Amino acid sequence: MLLALLLCYSGFTALCLAMPRHHEDVLGHKPSASRRQGLKIAGWLLLGLSLWAAVSRKGWSFGLVDWCAVLMLSALTLVLLLPYRPRLVITMAGLSLLASPVAAWALN
Repeated sequence: MLLALLLCYSGFTALCLAMPRHHEDVLGHKPSASRRQGLKIAGWLLLGLSLWAAVSRKGWSFGLVDWCAVLMLSALTLVLLLPYRPRLVITMAGLSLLASPVAAWALN
């Protein structure tokens, strides 16, 4: 479940940064059209990978329930951090991407 959480938070952060307002809050400038498109694709890809991580571990019945819980937890974390600590959002997303291979390795 840790792998799904890490991937889900990174995916939501990428989707959040695809919006010009949030991109400017976190990074200080508006994104280009190609960067917005890349962030959207990366965000959806990471959310898909988080679904795969949850379902492959526990099957479709419990995996979807775990994935929904992970979705809510990561979205809540992002929503609570974004207005008060926008720079911490990007730091946590980077750390979660770096920790994802370790979490995937720990599953085996």
